[in-house]
Formats: sequence, C-alpha cells, structure tokens
Amino acid sequence: MGNTAEVQAKYDELKGYIAETVKKPGPLMPIMQKAQEIFGSLPFDVQKFISEEMQIPMTDIYGVATFYSQFALEPKGKHVIGVCMGTACYVKKAEGILNALGDELQTAPGGTTPDSLFTLEATRCLGCCGLAPVIMIDDQVYGRLKPEDIPGIIGLYRNKQ
Repeated sequence: MGNTAEVQAKYDELKGYIAETVKKPGPLMPIMQKAQEIFGSLPFDVQKFISEEMQIPMTDIYGVATFYSQFALEPKGKHVIGVCMGTACYVKKAEGILNALGDELQTAPGGTTPDSLFTLEATRCLGCCGLAPVIMIDDQVYGRLKPEDIPGIIGLYRNKQ
C-alpha cells in the first residue's frame, strides 16, 4: 500500500474525517466512502480501524461493505469493465463476450489484472437492451458486440496508458 509514513498519513486523514463526521446522523456510509476514497478500497485493516474509531461492531462495517456494490474490498483496476448479464444481453450471448474478455485479460469475473489496469465484472442490466450484448468500460458503452471485437476494444485502453 506504500511506505509506512504514507499509510500512517492515510489513517490520520481518515481519523480526522471520522472525528468530524461521527457526530452527524447516519455517519457510517459517508465515513466508509471517504475511507475508500483515501485507500482505494476497504480492506480488512481499514474496516477494523473504522470499527474501533466509531466503536461499532466489525460485523456492521463488513455487512455494509459487502451489501453495497459501491464498496470494494480489494483495489480495482484503472479501468472497470462491466459485462451486462441482463436478460436481453444474456439471450444475445453475453456469456461469450464475458469469456472473450476473460481470455484477453487473463482474469476471471471479479478479478483485476496483475498490472492493475483492468477489473472485470459481470453486472446486471446496464439499461442498453437495444444494443445487446453490451459492456461498459468506465463510462463508455460498447454494444452489439461479438467476441472478436474484444481484442480491439481492450487495445484502445492498453494504448491509453
């Protein structure tokens, strides 16, 4: 995660934010969001820190972190790829797109590439049913895909580095 001084500075920043926010109604979600902003994810040690600072059970922190899809327990890649697995996309062979992405990136759904460039996720409906099958990379939608389209699309992002 970085050197000890950098890590300590992140915990100090989070501690200050908790002290400001804990007095407000419903502080847990904003505190967890700030923690993820600071650390890039909510690993066990960060969840434990929040639990201790707020004096609430670790199970409450973990429950929120795993219930809401906005939270990540592990860092995500620079580009997050969501493959729509909703009904329209599934019927139009989205599974083949997901498999092609897995092959191209050498990672399974839910995984991040070793270079931390991509995270691959199977998602629910992206709301672009007329373009099925669809993927979303960051905020960009790609539709009417075939497995052979995947290397070219991924190449665009590899070249952006």
